Amino acid sequence: MPELPEVEVIRRGLEQFVVGRRIADVTVLHPRAVRRHQAGPADFAARLRGRVIDGARRRGKYLWLPIGDDALLAHLGMSGQMLVGPAISALSPHVRVRFTFTDGGTDLRFTDQRTFGHLLVSADGARLPAEIAHIAPDPLEEAFDLDWLTTRMRARRTGVKRALLDQSLVSGIGNIYADEALWRVKLHYARATDRLRPREIAGLTAAVTDVFAAALKDGGTSFDSLYVNVNGESGYFDRLLNVYGRAGEPCPRCGTPIRRDPFMNRSSYTCPHCQPRPRHGRW
Repeated sequence: MPELPEVEVIRRGLEQFVVGRRIADVTVLHPRAVRRHQAGPADFAARLRGRVIDGARRRGKYLWLPIGDDALLAHLGMSGQMLVGPAISALSPHVRVRFTFTDGGTDLRFTDQRTFGHLLVSADGARLPAEIAHIAPDPLEEAFDLDWLTTRMRARRTGVKRALLDQSLVSGIGNIYADEALWRVKLHYARATDRLRPREIAGLTAAVTDVFAAALKDGGTSFDSLYVNVNGESGYFDRLLNVYGRAGEPCPRCGTPIRRDPFMNRSSYTCPHCQPRPRHGRW
């Protein structure tokens, strides 16, 4: 699933290619793509037709395009893509919603092979859609509050990686970047949050921000063709990953083989030497 850097790369592409343009028409090619828009596909299209896209914003893994007081809210799910291209080019079989513009230029296509993502129109959602108001700010937002996060994390009785993946505490962090940040600060994923010192949480948050910055520089992480930016180009941060997906390979810091453990129906990757398993850990 795309994580914050991948979604931010897409947001920047949308800001470049669709902001300021007026929507001519909206075609919903698969109703499942707008299943969260309760009034249905026809209302979804009608509420966007003829309106100007005013911006491109993001919180965690969600994108939204302010349109007047409202917003077009998008979650990419496992395989969603927001692609721009020549309006005359053939539609792929996985295009779920198509937006054309009055200037006759490139169109915008919400493409989703697995159809786990979704779009909806959020009434009065230009500043922050109500549908995602419960999600905590991510580390790249001005609204992010380290003191608040520190207090909340230390009040939890859980493992630190579970806390990083909890979108009510901090948004945008997924499996890849959690493992990479924990490796950077030499914390095992099962370290108990109530035993973390404030300076450890601050260091971990800084590591998350640094990993995000490095990933953004390289266009995000692409493990298959389902993550691309709005031009259809892949990201290359996977070449710089230190532990994620590298089970059995030497740790870049100490040479110890990287370990893979099952974790929440996924996997966690750690260096057994740099990130020793805690005696009183929580999973």
